[in-house]
Amino acid sequence: MLDTICRPRSDFSARFAAILIRSEGAVEPDMEFGRIIIPDCSLMEDSTRPATSPQTPDPQEASLRPLTLANYVGQTEIKRNLKVFIDAARNRQQPLDHVLLSGPPGLGKTTMAYILAREMGVGIRSTSGPVLERQGDLAAILTNLEPGEILFIDEIHRMPRAVEEVLYGAMEDFKLDIIVGQGPMARTVKLDLAQFTLVGATTRTGLLSSPLRERFGIPCRLNYYAPRELNEIALRGAAFLGIEIEQEAGLELASRSRGTPRVVHRLLRRLRDFAEQMGDGVITPALVRQGLELLGVDSYGLDAMHLEILNVIVKKFEGGPVGLSTLTAAISEPKDTIEEVYEPYLIQEGFLQKTPRGRVATRKAHTHLGVPAPAPRAQLNLPVE
Repeated sequence: MLDTICRPRSDFSARFAAILIRSEGAVEPDMEFGRIIIPDCSLMEDSTRPATSPQTPDPQEASLRPLTLANYVGQTEIKRNLKVFIDAARNRQQPLDHVLLSGPPGLGKTTMAYILAREMGVGIRSTSGPVLERQGDLAAILTNLEPGEILFIDEIHRMPRAVEEVLYGAMEDFKLDIIVGQGPMARTVKLDLAQFTLVGATTRTGLLSSPLRERFGIPCRLNYYAPRELNEIALRGAAFLGIEIEQEAGLELASRSRGTPRVVHRLLRRLRDFAEQMGDGVITPALVRQGLELLGVDSYGLDAMHLEILNVIVKKFEGGPVGLSTLTAAISEPKDTIEEVYEPYLIQEGFLQKTPRGRVATRKAHTHLGVPAPAPRAQLNLPVE
């Protein structure tokens, strides 16, 4: 067993490893904490890696992410409040309170987490909820944190409940309670942790348990971006990618990006390819319209799957209502993907309604698809008891 425990990187890990080693006689070889001390843990991304790591090989592509709050476009109220909290924490020379970033995918939650670390002048280690399968996985990361460091957990709502409970004491008291051994030989050990900041990101706040959600002192809900803000993001991204884009072209791209910076960056990269291969290297409004038509993105920013959902509801089920299970079978997409990725924008733009009986296409959806809207259905007049 001693050969399988790697050298720890901090005093906390050293104490943790010593406890496990002293308890070797009472620990089963395959028990949970037998694999807890991992120096370069694959569950954790160290902020000390260079910016040109294999995940981000192109410095230009990495530069699309803003590095400071001043360069972060949009979310004005959140930025203003975070600036106050960061300055106050730095003046007190204390870690920032725990932060919960929520909102639809692609709005910049991960980017904001790394900005918090840079603004605080501390390191950041990142992992994700699905990767943390056992309590020992999370305990290994917590015991390796340095004072003031930020732990970023993406998709925190997908973390198992047993693992989540390890965070309760760590977030409030910066202590870690572990059980060493099994059966009558089991005993509880309490370890002091370095004071750290937990930054959680989630697309589904409702799936977080109440005890965990209430331990975040700074909840931040990110909203969809306005076209003006997306235009600024597009112009900034084009400058970093080294491609010229006209102002009207940026507005056209922004209006078709579904209020999401990630979509802006994805479409901008493809328009760069079209401009270099089909044009003179300049992104013009005409090239934006031509390129997005080739990519299957319409004037509202709806892609092929958005239109497939509307077509199924309008043409196959006469506008609805359609249950989620029926819709899933009709378009061969998982329920979670429909609810988290496609429905929010369709509902926000008024193409879809969610009712107790299922999804219903609105008159705007019928008009967009060129299908006459059905006559309103007569409602049953049920007697009132």
